[in-house]
Amino acid sequence: MLKIKNLSKFYQKKLVLQDLSFEVKTGEIYGLLGPNGAGKTTIINILCNLLQPDRGTILLDGVPISQASKYLIGVAPQENLLYKSLSCRENLHFFARLYGLDRQQQRDRISASLVAVNLSDRINSLVETLSGGMKRRLNLAIALVHEPKLLILDEPTTGLDIETRYELWRLIRQLQQQGMTILLTTHLLDEAEQLCDRLAILQSGQLLVEGDFLQLRQRIKAKEIVTIKTPDEEGAIARGKELGFTHRYYGGNLAFWLPETLELAEIIACFDNITLDSISRLPISLEHIYLEVTRDRIS
Repeated sequence: MLKIKNLSKFYQKKLVLQDLSFEVKTGEIYGLLGPNGAGKTTIINILCNLLQPDRGTILLDGVPISQASKYLIGVAPQENLLYKSLSCRENLHFFARLYGLDRQQQRDRISASLVAVNLSDRINSLVETLSGGMKRRLNLAIALVHEPKLLILDEPTTGLDIETRYELWRLIRQLQQQGMTILLTTHLLDEAEQLCDRLAILQSGQLLVEGDFLQLRQRIKAKEIVTIKTPDEEGAIARGKELGFTHRYYGGNLAFWLPETLELAEIIACFDNITLDSISRLPISLEHIYLEVTRDRIS
């Protein structure tokens, strides 16, 4: 669906995208992860033809990106693009006209878009009367109104409460089940882990790693991660080195990568004669992978 090859972009003399290459397959949810300044927004702006790349090629559905390709892309930006004094119908009508839909298409697509985001019962409600979650869903409906082939979701659940986040996740999965191809950017690693079929981790405009969770999981050379609390961290680290355990700090907590899954009694025995206040066993998550990938890069 989307093929990006050797994409580079300068802002004045600063290189913000460096020979970036990746492909988003039809029907998948592809996640772009990275800190602020990694280049995610620049990529979106280039895809939307708001910026021109300095090098590289982009094919969308086999066709080079151009002004005409905007009709193939739907974008739900992080900031809602809504007119508060207009109703849901009027907002969608405005954007449908921008995309050149005729009257019958407008009626059909406004109705279908509201159904897709579960807002049919609020079609005549003013935006200013909607909850934050409803506004995010209407923002998504606007991105869908012209039936795009690629849907770009930029931080779709930022600032939402947990219940509303889960509702947005459900809608995103439904869109994928209906055949939509989705490019998603997020700082929420649990969101990326739950939603994305494949992921790319960016830093300073470069692609560090790409793959599905199992492929990225290979970055952590461990069967499980154990965190411990102890007044003798230096002693615990030294003992871990003797045993061949890699140590890391996650959220300020001392953690060890275990090459094999051990029983709790075996873990305690590994740190014999070291005072342990607590032990926690953790499944290996995208957060651990992300921190390891970006740590490798900084190192």
